[in-house]
Amino acid sequence: MKHAAEFEIKAVSSQDMALMNGLLSMLGEAFDEVDTYSRARPGRAYMQRLLDSDTFIALAALKGSEVVGGLAAYELIKFEQERSEIYIYDLAVAEAHRREGIATALIEHLKTIAAQRGAYVIYVQADLGDAPAIALYSKLGMREDVLHFDIEVP
Repeated sequence: MKHAAEFEIKAVSSQDMALMNGLLSMLGEAFDEVDTYSRARPGRAYMQRLLDSDTFIALAALKGSEVVGGLAAYELIKFEQERSEIYIYDLAVAEAHRREGIATALIEHLKTIAAQRGAYVIYVQADLGDAPAIALYSKLGMREDVLHFDIEVP
């Protein structure tokens, strides 16, 4: 999907390993967590299985062949009704390309995918103090204040 600002949103498939690696590198740099996104990358078979699954969604924003933004999301199949939710796990835009509408375009593209899958909502977390993320998500949706807990696995 092409946009006026000359970037393209592309769904990443298991045939796009180079694109997925570019997305991982961009996320690491954008979050200032290069080690987290690069040190122990999954092997090819793992990544193909993930990208071929019905529950994982990866989108990349491209300017030419450069990944300038992207998101990773999961479809959560619900048990109480025949419906699903989409959880945006990671969303970032490379620093040099922020304020160009890329994050909004990524979410708009995800909304189309969510509708095709019968999802009733997309949700995302933002860290307190991350004013740009909070402003973006406030523009696109309704804010809910919740507490997030990490439970360690032994």
